[in-house]
Formats: sequence, structure tokens, C-alpha cells
Amino acid sequence: MKFLGFFILSLFSGALLAEDSPQFFERCLTVVTDLKPGHVIKVERKVENERDVYEFDIRGIDGADWDVECSVRTGEVIEVEQEVDHPNHPKFKAHAKMSEAEARDIALDMYPGEIVEVEYEIEEDGKATYEFDIATRDGKEMKIEIDATSGKVIEQNLELWQVGLE
Repeated sequence: MKFLGFFILSLFSGALLAEDSPQFFERCLTVVTDLKPGHVIKVERKVENERDVYEFDIRGIDGADWDVECSVRTGEVIEVEQEVDHPNHPKFKAHAKMSEAEARDIALDMYPGEIVEVEYEIEEDGKATYEFDIATRDGKEMKIEIDATSGKVIEQNLELWQVGLE
């Protein structure tokens, strides 16, 4: 697993930050896979609320898909969300009051561009959220998470890099 982490980081050597060294990545990789054992299918590096974060998408041995965020600086898990495959999933549908189209409009009003990925997530408290990755007109990739009940923007993040399945 250590080799995989180093290999992934070396792919992005031109975009690495000072904290992007194998020991920081490996520390987070170990913490999140101990918490949610399974296969890492994607890793993102992002800036969230002025914090440097790795987000690991894990296909768990429990059969569920998980998004686990880890602080680059401290190595602590800061968020765990279950990802479901569509908005009609019973866990998502039970809480969603607004359509994906309404949530898309909110996201694109904040960050004009093209939505390149949509995720349907169940927060730790059971709430449903839409998460959109937007390729903005100014060449950035922004992630915005919207509460599927209220339409409130929960998070806005700048994605620095990603490796793995979209």
C-alpha cells in the first residue's frame, strides 16, 4: 500500500504542495482504510475551509461506498459520508425535498461552468446532499455540496488534483 501512495503522489509531482510527501499521504491512507476497510477507488486533494484535505473514495468491504476526508496537517478523519448510486436510493430519497435540477441551478449560479461529476451522499447525521464537481470558466475545479432538503450550500471546496475513477 505504501508503494501505491508514493506512486499516486509521484504522478502529480508538478502539482504537489509541500505537505504532499509520502508520509502525509500514507498517514491519511492508513487512518481511513482502518476506519473503512476496502479498496480506494479515487483520491482528491482539496482546500476546504482553508484546510488541506485528502478525500478518499472507498469501495468498502461492507458493500457500501464511502467518502472519507482526512486532514493533511493532522492526519485526523474530519468527515465520513456514504455515497449512494442514485437519487432514488431509499436512504437519499427519504430526505430529499429538492430535485437534482434545482440543486444544479444553485451550484451553477455560484460557480458558472460545466458539471463534470455528481455524487449523492448521506451525511453522518443521515441527511441527503448533492455534491457537484464543476469545471469553472476560469479553469478551476470547484466542489459544492448542497443539502437535498433545504437547498442550503453546505460546503465549497477548491479541488487541487484527483486520481482514480471519476
